[in-house]
Amino acid sequence: MPKPFIIALDQGTTSTRALLFDFDGIIVSEGRRAHEQIHQRPDWVSHNANEIFFNSVECVKKALEIAGVSASQVAAIGVANQRETCLLWDSITGEPACEAVVWQCRRTSNICAEAEADGMAGVVRERTGLIIDPYFSATKLKWMLGRHNRGGLLAGTIDSYLIWRLTGGRRHVTDYTNASRTMLFNIKTLDWDKELLEYFGVDRGLLPDLIPNAGIIGETEAGLFGAPIPIAGSAGDQHAALFGQACLAPGDVKNTYGTGCFILKNIGDRPVTAQGRLLTTLAWHLGEKAAYAFEGGVFNAGAAVEWLIRDMGLAGSVEEIKAICEETPDTDGAYFVPAFSGLGAPHWDMYARGAICGMNLSTNRRHIVRAVMESIAYSSRDVIDHMNEVSRLPVSILRADGGVSRSDFTMQFQSDLLGVPVERPAVTETTAFGAFLLAGIGVGLFKGLDEIKSKRAVERTFYPSGTKNDSDALESRYAGWKKAVGRSMGWAG
Repeated sequence: MPKPFIIALDQGTTSTRALLFDFDGIIVSEGRRAHEQIHQRPDWVSHNANEIFFNSVECVKKALEIAGVSASQVAAIGVANQRETCLLWDSITGEPACEAVVWQCRRTSNICAEAEADGMAGVVRERTGLIIDPYFSATKLKWMLGRHNRGGLLAGTIDSYLIWRLTGGRRHVTDYTNASRTMLFNIKTLDWDKELLEYFGVDRGLLPDLIPNAGIIGETEAGLFGAPIPIAGSAGDQHAALFGQACLAPGDVKNTYGTGCFILKNIGDRPVTAQGRLLTTLAWHLGEKAAYAFEGGVFNAGAAVEWLIRDMGLAGSVEEIKAICEETPDTDGAYFVPAFSGLGAPHWDMYARGAICGMNLSTNRRHIVRAVMESIAYSSRDVIDHMNEVSRLPVSILRADGGVSRSDFTMQFQSDLLGVPVERPAVTETTAFGAFLLAGIGVGLFKGLDEIKSKRAVERTFYPSGTKNDSDALESRYAGWKKAVGRSMGWAG
């Protein structure tokens, strides 16, 4: 009997992908589709949830078709999703009541300011591990319910909607990691928080049931793929990546260089409230007990690369960016701050906006291109430095994944800037890899965490390369970066 396959459905901010893995964790095929980014106003970002669902189905079909694999040969589907993005939909038809409000969206800044004024910051911090910010789902749901509230609705994040649609409306669920990003979930009691639900005006009946990250959730409708497939794993994308990187011990740290950069550090089985400006979040829950993580998120990383190519035309492709960074020795003193959606950790300034600082008459497009790529490493260092300040386990090795991690320039610059090794795995699609592992556990194919560790392989490790003089020069440049960040803050306030 041939070894079974597992599909990882990786629903991201800009696209959806279905990756077909074999038992050994090798990617056999992939289906991918981009979806529309809807900007009704400058600070608003929305998605069409119907489009995301149909794209998800087509991606799975494409992956199966390319590999010549039937649905009956697939042991399970694991779902990973963009977090915090949420919507309302009709409980009978499945039609969205409105467009999904995306995690990047800033439309609820005023609701956040009201919550701060009402003294809710301490309650939110203590119970959810989060900071009041438009990033999280609670204020988005309050905004939507104020405009689209009617009978017969359900609410949830994208994982909830996809699973509801894939199972033909039989399961309205969300896993603990996605719940922990809503600002409505108590990470200590592992349940929805009654006081926060009341404050943000979200009825418990609208929300999904809570489930572990691994275990059979339900089956897809037989008509979707030719045969029902068990859905056996689900996690927010960053949690799936943490698991996929085998960050299983306290102190293990990963950075996913995707649309944004998201740095998570395993802190063990106690929900310690992070000091400073970090978040505490669920790492995963496998049915017995939860693991927790500190998190710091940078809102724009790969999104800034796309902006360079698609919107500004400063480079024609990722390959051209690579060549420019390798051929251009510095930025000529220019800095780029990618605060298109405000600043996340450790600054948490929802009124910050993007900025280019330090230009002179000799600054050209090549300097700006390099400055954008450097900004990804600078932003990540901001978070990691803060993480080192508030944690008794300093970062000694950084495990990197995501699209931007394929850039040798960025990974080497990151290692030099941090002064620690940066590991890049053989499978950089670690979000999907984590969903694959969770689904494999959910159907009993993988028996324990030791087996999970054995499936991760390192493709390359980047080591700090400079002399002390080089290090001093980098510190001087980093000081300039912090000055530029200061210029971007409070711009829209």
